[in-house]
Amino acid sequence: MKLIIQIPCLNEEESLPDTLKALPTAIEGVSCIETLIIDDGSTDNTFEVAKRCGVNHIVRFTKRKGLARAFAAGLDASLQAGADIIVNTDADGQYRGEDIPRLIHPIVEGKADIVIGNRDIDNVSQFSWIKKRLQRIGTAVVRQLAGSNISDATTGFRAYSKEAALKLDIISEYTYTLESIIQAEHKELTIANILISTNFVARKSRLFKSIPEYIKRSIITIIRIYSMFNPFRLFTTIGVALCSVGVLIGCRFIYHYILFGGAGKIQSLILASVFIIIGFQVLIIGIVSDLIAANRRLNEETLYRVKKIELQSKG
Repeated sequence: MKLIIQIPCLNEEESLPDTLKALPTAIEGVSCIETLIIDDGSTDNTFEVAKRCGVNHIVRFTKRKGLARAFAAGLDASLQAGADIIVNTDADGQYRGEDIPRLIHPIVEGKADIVIGNRDIDNVSQFSWIKKRLQRIGTAVVRQLAGSNISDATTGFRAYSKEAALKLDIISEYTYTLESIIQAEHKELTIANILISTNFVARKSRLFKSIPEYIKRSIITIIRIYSMFNPFRLFTTIGVALCSVGVLIGCRFIYHYILFGGAGKIQSLILASVFIIIGFQVLIIGIVSDLIAANRRLNEETLYRVKKIELQSKG
């Protein structure tokens, strides 16, 4: 069984050597361990440092494409390199290499397709109070939407089986962490969780410039991905809610019309009509979106088979 540890990098020449040194060189049940670096358009010497440190595989972007693109490119390159298990970790040394054997254990035993290393958020000293609360809220939202039991939706310390890597198709250009969980649950991949400890990282996150920006982009990502996998439920809920408001306002008009002749309440009738018409249109959008989603599932199944055939022909 071959394990490839992939590390997305953006200007990580200083921290990368220590991160690589901390990775395990032997794990029970694994016959081969290799490393893969995704250089996301670094402007420092990350590429040269990776080569000097003996990294087995390097994917290099000439310009920055973002964490989600780097992650997806890493999965593809790892599969092409013959990986049976793929571990994703950060180059800044936040996650501990000594936790990797525990991380991949459920996959080695055939009990999980994806394993997530959950941080003890409340005890991560470098996280501010507001960041801890946002992490909890974001995780709760993703857990509710995906129907998952995860406790840390934004952790980047994860392990994927070959089957999971073949089935995941990352579309977001911002971050893969939220999208991959929602995708995995809807594609019926088994997710396991382990609790991990983390190292202190002094530098600020390079994924976002401010908390408001992170919140905005995360909300957009969640809505986009959820509407992609559950369009009928999403648009039906909105449509029914709008129609219900329209009906209630209409009932108010009828009440006043019967008792008082409806004088001065014509605005309620217009508003009720507007809500009902918009609600009906949203319901139609939900039906059309569901048909599009069915076509997307067929395309994903085709893509999955193509990937599998491509790997088999190489093997």
